[in-house]
Amino acid sequence: MKIIYWITTIALCAIMLYSAQMYFFKTEMIQGFFKSFNYPTYIVIPLAVAKIFGIVAILTNKIKWIKEWAYAGFFFDLILATLAHYYADHPIGLSAYAILILILSYTTGKKIRP
Repeated sequence: MKIIYWITTIALCAIMLYSAQMYFFKTEMIQGFFKSFNYPTYIVIPLAVAKIFGIVAILTNKIKWIKEWAYAGFFFDLILATLAHYYADHPIGLSAYAILILILSYTTGKKIRP
């Protein structure tokens, strides 16, 4: 169970870190995607910062309610990303897989990390 938890948690955090670094270093490209999805472009950098804080909250496991909010935030982010890509006729692969990874990380984490 611990192995599944850590594999899925590291995978989830890696996906979120990849996403955040894209938001920081390819901001104009990401803003273009946000415009095509009819999302406001001013949230790109704050969303990247929130993803970094979410990664820290999940990996450190210090404050339980913040960790819960991080998982919730990642869940909503991934649902919105998947739907945005779907409705824009883009491939939805990574964001859809990340939802499954998040669910596995969260449920196994509940069992092994009190």
